[in-house]
Amino acid sequence: MTNTMPVSAACRLPLLLAAGLSCASALAQPSAQLDLPRTQLTAGMFRIDVQLATTPQQRQIGLMSRREMPQTEGMLFIFEQPAEQCFWMKDTLIPLTAAFVADDGTIVNLADMKPLDETSHCSAKPVRYVLEMNQGWFAAKHIKAGNKLGGEIFKRP
Repeated sequence: MTNTMPVSAACRLPLLLAAGLSCASALAQPSAQLDLPRTQLTAGMFRIDVQLATTPQQRQIGLMSRREMPQTEGMLFIFEQPAEQCFWMKDTLIPLTAAFVADDGTIVNLADMKPLDETSHCSAKPVRYVLEMNQGWFAAKHIKAGNKLGGEIFKRP
């Protein structure tokens, strides 16, 4: 799952006491990631400025702690291998739509996700990319499953 923090192991009292930490500090929500590398994507005639979440930690934090995101921006999660990707919104504050994207940029499926919801939203088939945008962005632009995103990232071997 993405956009989550593993907490069960973090709150083991003996380990925390030995480290001089409290459970509250171990569970503190990370600050918003605003300095990730960026690239441009296209969806039809629309340009999207995306942050790239490429490491496990970047993917885990995702869009947590954001109170807003510009309408022309999103976050592209990049995984090493195509697999069934599942996302949830446990610590995410803004409503999002996840586009599960194949290697060639084709949108496999879309999932609307509610803030702070632990419902899992998964790709319909193995994918390497997931693009999160403000909820309603894809619908407003009439972009749906089967449409293709463009960008240098989808031209890699």
